[in-house]
Amino acid sequence: QVQLVESGGGLVQAGGSLRLSCAASRKISSTRVMAWYRQAPGKERELVAEVTRGGTTNYAESVKGRFTISRDNAKNTVYVQMNNLKPEDTAVYYCFAGYQGLGYWGQGTQVTVSS
Repeated sequence: QVQLVESGGGLVQAGGSLRLSCAASRKISSTRVMAWYRQAPGKERELVAEVTRGGTTNYAESVKGRFTISRDNAKNTVYVQMNNLKPEDTAVYYCFAGYQGLGYWGQGTQVTVSS
């Protein structure tokens, strides 16, 4: 079992920034992919950003140019830096860790962007 603990969420005004962190209880260097997803009320969970073991990143179109995902294998932590936040970014953000054959989710952290 792998525990993922997210932090860094909160309330911010439009145009502001937040950095979310996700600390894993197991080495993330062995993951295929680390990712951030989000789920807004009444909507399906969607991929926000992901980073592969090799460092390749992928972003949702809606966050390109504003969000940056990174991973620190030494700290077993993945981050997402979110700049120029918009009200439509309001959601619960979930960390995902994809190990060989198994995936794990964090409990989520709320991000609320006021207009």
